[in-house]
Amino acid sequence: MSDDVAYPIFRSPDRAEALRVARQMVAFGVRPYSQVSVEAEAHTLDELRRLCGELPEARLVCWDATGAPAVPPPGLPDLTRTIPVRELPEDLSGAEAYLPLGFSIEDQPVGSVEDRLVDAVGVFPAWINWESLEWSEVPERGFYGEYKHAEVTLVLNNDSRELDVPADTHLVLVHIRLGNLDGYEDRLARHLAERIGREVIGPPQLL
Repeated sequence: MSDDVAYPIFRSPDRAEALRVARQMVAFGVRPYSQVSVEAEAHTLDELRRLCGELPEARLVCWDATGAPAVPPPGLPDLTRTIPVRELPEDLSGAEAYLPLGFSIEDQPVGSVEDRLVDAVGVFPAWINWESLEWSEVPERGFYGEYKHAEVTLVLNNDSRELDVPADTHLVLVHIRLGNLDGYEDRLARHLAERIGREVIGPPQLL
Protein backbone atom coordinates (compact mmCIF):
# COMPACT_ATOMS: atom_id res chain seq x y z
CA MET A 1 0.00 0.00 0.00
CA SER A 2 1.11 3.55 -0.66
CA ASP A 3 -0.41 7.01 -0.51
CA ASP A 4 -0.04 10.22 -2.45
CA VAL A 5 0.53 13.85 -1.59
CA ALA A 6 -0.87 16.72 -3.66
CA TYR A 7 0.87 20.07 -4.17
CA PRO A 8 -0.99 23.25 -5.23
CA ILE A 9 0.56 24.83 -8.32
CA PHE A 10 -2.12 27.27 -9.50
CA ARG A 11 -5.09 29.15 -8.04
CA SER A 12 -7.47 31.45 -9.90
CA PRO A 13 -11.01 32.87 -9.76
CA ASP A 14 -11.20 32.04 -13.49
CA ARG A 15 -12.31 28.42 -13.84
CA ALA A 16 -11.52 28.31 -17.55
CA GLU A 17 -7.96 29.41 -16.85
CA ALA A 18 -7.64 26.87 -14.03
CA LEU A 19 -8.83 24.12 -16.38
CA ARG A 20 -6.32 25.25 -19.00
CA VAL A 21 -3.43 25.06 -16.52
CA ALA A 22 -4.59 21.66 -15.24
CA ARG A 23 -4.66 20.37 -18.80
CA GLN A 24 -1.11 21.64 -19.37
CA MET A 25 0.04 19.53 -16.43
CA VAL A 26 -2.00 16.55 -17.62
CA ALA A 27 -0.49 16.83 -21.11
CA PHE A 28 2.97 16.53 -19.58
CA GLY A 29 2.14 13.07 -18.21
CA VAL A 30 -0.82 11.76 -20.21
CA ARG A 31 -0.65 8.28 -21.73
CA PRO A 32 -3.10 6.29 -23.91
CA TYR A 33 -4.43 4.50 -20.83
CA SER A 34 -4.93 7.66 -18.71
CA GLN A 35 -8.42 8.35 -17.35
CA VAL A 36 -10.47 11.12 -15.80
CA SER A 37 -13.10 11.07 -13.04
CA VAL A 38 -15.33 13.89 -11.80
CA GLU A 39 -17.40 14.64 -8.73
CA ALA A 40 -19.79 17.49 -7.99
CA GLU A 41 -22.40 18.57 -5.44
CA ALA A 42 -25.91 19.86 -6.12
CA HIS A 43 -27.33 21.97 -3.30
CA THR A 44 -30.27 23.47 -5.20
CA LEU A 45 -32.84 22.18 -7.68
CA ASP A 46 -31.46 24.51 -10.37
CA GLU A 47 -28.00 23.02 -9.94
CA LEU A 48 -29.44 19.52 -9.89
CA ARG A 49 -31.21 20.12 -13.20
CA ARG A 50 -28.11 21.69 -14.76
CA LEU A 51 -25.83 18.85 -13.72
CA CYS A 52 -28.33 16.23 -14.85
CA GLY A 53 -28.53 17.91 -18.24
CA GLU A 54 -24.77 18.13 -18.72
CA LEU A 55 -23.79 14.81 -17.14
CA PRO A 56 -26.51 12.27 -17.99
CA GLU A 57 -24.05 9.39 -17.61
CA ALA A 58 -23.32 10.28 -13.96
CA ARG A 59 -24.41 8.42 -10.86
CA LEU A 60 -26.27 10.24 -8.14
CA VAL A 61 -25.92 9.66 -4.41
CA CYS A 62 -27.52 11.19 -1.31
CA TRP A 63 -24.73 11.67 1.22
CA ASP A 64 -26.99 12.33 4.20
CA ALA A 65 -30.42 10.70 4.20
CA THR A 66 -31.24 11.88 7.74
CA GLY A 67 -33.96 14.27 6.63
CA ALA A 68 -35.03 12.37 3.53
CA PRO A 69 -38.65 11.13 3.30
CA ALA A 70 -39.25 7.50 4.24
CA VAL A 71 -41.29 7.10 1.06
CA PRO A 72 -40.19 8.92 -2.12
CA PRO A 73 -42.55 11.61 -3.43
CA PRO A 74 -44.77 10.44 -6.32
CA GLY A 75 -42.82 10.00 -9.54
CA LEU A 76 -39.38 10.09 -7.90
CA PRO A 77 -37.12 7.07 -7.34
CA ASP A 78 -35.59 6.49 -3.91
CA LEU A 79 -32.75 9.01 -3.92
CA THR A 80 -31.26 7.62 -0.71
CA ARG A 81 -29.64 4.93 -2.85
CA THR A 82 -27.11 5.43 -5.61
CA ILE A 83 -28.84 5.60 -8.98
CA PRO A 84 -27.93 6.55 -12.56
CA VAL A 85 -28.98 10.08 -13.49
CA ARG A 86 -30.83 8.61 -16.46
CA GLU A 87 -33.34 7.07 -14.02
CA LEU A 88 -34.50 10.50 -12.87
CA PRO A 89 -37.82 11.81 -14.19
CA GLU A 90 -38.00 15.10 -16.05
CA ASP A 91 -40.07 16.57 -13.22
CA LEU A 92 -37.81 16.80 -10.18
CA SER A 93 -40.45 18.21 -7.84
CA GLY A 94 -39.84 16.85 -4.35
CA ALA A 95 -36.14 16.18 -4.93
CA GLU A 96 -35.17 19.13 -2.72
CA ALA A 97 -35.83 16.90 0.29
CA TYR A 98 -32.73 14.88 -0.66
CA LEU A 99 -30.32 17.76 -1.23
CA PRO A 100 -27.40 18.03 -1.28
CA LEU A 101 -26.83 15.27 -3.83
CA GLY A 102 -23.51 14.09 -5.16
CA PHE A 103 -22.71 13.44 -8.82
CA SER A 104 -19.85 11.18 -9.88
CA ILE A 105 -18.44 9.77 -13.11
CA GLU A 106 -15.44 7.48 -12.94
CA ASP A 107 -12.72 6.23 -15.30
CA GLN A 108 -13.61 8.05 -18.51
CA PRO A 109 -11.34 8.88 -21.47
CA VAL A 110 -9.34 12.06 -20.96
CA GLY A 111 -11.15 14.98 -22.59
CA SER A 112 -14.61 13.41 -22.47
CA VAL A 113 -16.28 15.11 -19.48
CA GLU A 114 -14.12 17.97 -18.23
CA ASP A 115 -15.65 20.85 -20.18
CA ARG A 116 -19.20 19.74 -19.44
CA LEU A 117 -18.54 19.63 -15.71
CA VAL A 118 -16.89 23.05 -15.65
CA ASP A 119 -19.82 24.49 -17.61
CA ALA A 120 -22.43 22.91 -15.33
CA VAL A 121 -20.99 23.61 -11.88
CA GLY A 122 -22.26 26.68 -10.09
CA VAL A 123 -20.84 27.93 -6.79
CA PHE A 124 -20.70 24.56 -5.04
CA PRO A 125 -17.68 22.23 -4.71
CA ALA A 126 -16.55 19.88 -7.45
CA TRP A 127 -13.38 18.26 -8.69
CA ILE A 128 -11.85 16.75 -11.80
CA ASN A 129 -9.15 14.12 -11.29
CA TRP A 130 -6.88 12.83 -14.04
CA GLU A 131 -5.11 9.59 -13.11
CA SER A 132 -2.90 6.88 -14.58
CA LEU A 133 -0.54 9.58 -15.83
CA GLU A 134 3.23 9.10 -15.86
CA TRP A 135 5.94 11.29 -14.33
CA SER A 136 9.06 10.26 -16.21
CA GLU A 137 12.44 9.60 -14.64
CA VAL A 138 14.94 12.43 -14.39
CA PRO A 139 18.10 10.57 -13.29
CA GLU A 140 20.31 13.65 -13.29
CA ARG A 141 18.05 15.21 -10.65
CA GLY A 142 17.58 12.02 -8.68
CA PHE A 143 13.92 11.57 -9.64
CA TYR A 144 12.47 8.12 -10.27
CA GLY A 145 9.54 7.40 -12.54
CA GLU A 146 6.03 7.52 -11.03
CA TYR A 147 2.90 5.87 -12.35
CA LYS A 148 0.49 4.84 -9.60
CA HIS A 149 0.37 8.25 -7.95
CA ALA A 150 0.90 10.45 -11.01
CA GLU A 151 -2.32 12.47 -10.97
CA VAL A 152 -3.63 16.00 -11.44
CA THR A 153 -6.71 17.41 -9.69
CA LEU A 154 -8.68 20.56 -10.44
CA VAL A 155 -10.72 21.57 -7.39
CA LEU A 156 -13.58 23.96 -8.17
CA ASN A 157 -15.01 26.43 -5.66
CA ASN A 158 -12.81 25.03 -2.92
CA ASP A 159 -9.26 25.15 -1.64
CA SER A 160 -8.94 21.53 -0.52
CA ARG A 161 -8.89 18.15 -2.20
CA GLU A 162 -11.34 17.10 0.54
CA LEU A 163 -13.82 19.78 -0.62
CA ASP A 164 -14.08 21.12 2.92
CA VAL A 165 -12.58 24.61 2.46
CA PRO A 166 -15.10 26.70 0.45
CA ALA A 167 -13.54 29.35 -1.76
CA ASP A 168 -14.38 31.62 -4.67
CA THR A 169 -11.28 30.35 -6.46
CA HIS A 170 -10.25 27.14 -8.21
CA LEU A 171 -7.12 25.13 -7.41
CA VAL A 172 -4.83 22.89 -9.47
CA LEU A 173 -2.98 20.14 -7.59
CA VAL A 174 -0.23 17.82 -8.82
CA HIS A 175 0.06 14.44 -7.08
CA ILE A 176 3.12 12.33 -6.37
CA ARG A 177 3.89 9.32 -4.22
CA LEU A 178 4.15 10.03 -0.49
CA GLY A 179 7.46 8.94 0.98
CA ASN A 180 8.89 10.05 4.29
CA LEU A 181 8.65 13.78 3.51
CA ASP A 182 12.42 14.19 3.58
CA GLY A 183 12.36 16.78 0.81
CA TYR A 184 12.15 14.44 -2.18
CA GLU A 185 8.44 15.12 -2.64
CA ASP A 186 8.95 18.88 -2.49
CA ARG A 187 11.74 18.77 -5.07
CA LEU A 188 9.74 16.58 -7.45
CA ALA A 189 6.64 18.76 -7.12
CA ARG A 190 8.68 21.87 -7.93
CA HIS A 191 10.23 20.09 -10.91
CA LEU A 192 6.83 19.07 -12.28
CA ALA A 193 5.38 22.57 -11.83
CA GLU A 194 8.38 24.05 -13.62
CA ARG A 195 7.67 21.87 -16.65
CA ILE A 196 4.66 24.06 -17.38
CA GLY A 197 6.08 27.34 -16.11
CA ARG A 198 4.46 27.18 -12.67
CA GLU A 199 5.63 26.78 -9.09
CA VAL A 200 4.41 25.24 -5.87
CA ILE A 201 2.25 27.90 -4.17
CA GLY A 202 1.39 26.33 -0.83
CA PRO A 203 1.84 23.40 1.53
CA PRO A 204 1.13 19.86 0.37
CA GLN A 205 -2.28 18.31 0.98
CA LEU A 206 -2.54 14.80 2.41
CA LEU A 207 -5.62 12.59 2.50
